[in-house]
Amino acid sequence: MVNDTLKRIENGEFFLIAGPCVAESEQLCDEVASNVGTLAKKYHLPYVFKASYRKANRLSGTSYAGPGAEQGLEILSRVKEKHGVAILTDVHETVEVEPAAQVADILQIPAFLCRQTDLVVRAAATGKWVNIKKGQFLAPEDMASVAAKAGSRRVMLTERGTTFGYRNLVVDFRSLLIMKQTGLPVVFDATHSLQLPGAGGGVSSGQPHYIIPMARAAAAVGIDGLFVETHPEPSKALSDAGAMLPLSKMEELLEAVLAIRRALK
Repeated sequence: MVNDTLKRIENGEFFLIAGPCVAESEQLCDEVASNVGTLAKKYHLPYVFKASYRKANRLSGTSYAGPGAEQGLEILSRVKEKHGVAILTDVHETVEVEPAAQVADILQIPAFLCRQTDLVVRAAATGKWVNIKKGQFLAPEDMASVAAKAGSRRVMLTERGTTFGYRNLVVDFRSLLIMKQTGLPVVFDATHSLQLPGAGGGVSSGQPHYIIPMARAAAAVGIDGLFVETHPEPSKALSDAGAMLPLSKMEELLEAVLAIRRALK
């Protein structure tokens, strides 16, 4: 199933990347992978499960940063084996790349690190797909140069908002079309685009009530994939509690996005 998912993405099918911000526990990951995987089958979508084993870009030193590489990758490996899903996870330093590539099918370069040449090159050298998130500080035109560093066509680019003053992000939907000029798959991150960085008293909060409308707008522009962080009870999440979509709303989101896509055909 994993190879089929990757082949379908490579062939240009619309795909879904979804999961909790952090692999808090195997039970959480299992619940999300099972529920979203069922929806993906229902709507005939290639599905990639995402969760971070470590979050290196916390504002506060006391913020939850994940279970760590050893435990986190073990959790992701078991989720992959049990549910037959492709796996996406973040890498933050070059030393993380090889161990993560033993489990992950897509290595993600976080937005703050998208200009780190060695990290991008090392990730691409594994032969795995690489998802590069556009930095909040970059123009969409700049992502062509970032992607070129990889020297690979197995790269996707993700829009996740642009800094607009303090503690706020906005999405310029032109950026999706500009990045599509690279010929690479372009993904819209419907949850991080609505973060309010640092606005939660040392942690990021967000505006999750706008996730579905923003995803619909991105679908109307013409994205290749949708990225969503989701949790059964976002208010109890250990990371990004203020920005994730409740798992119970995932079907509503998919129906809305896919209706827009059908209307465009």
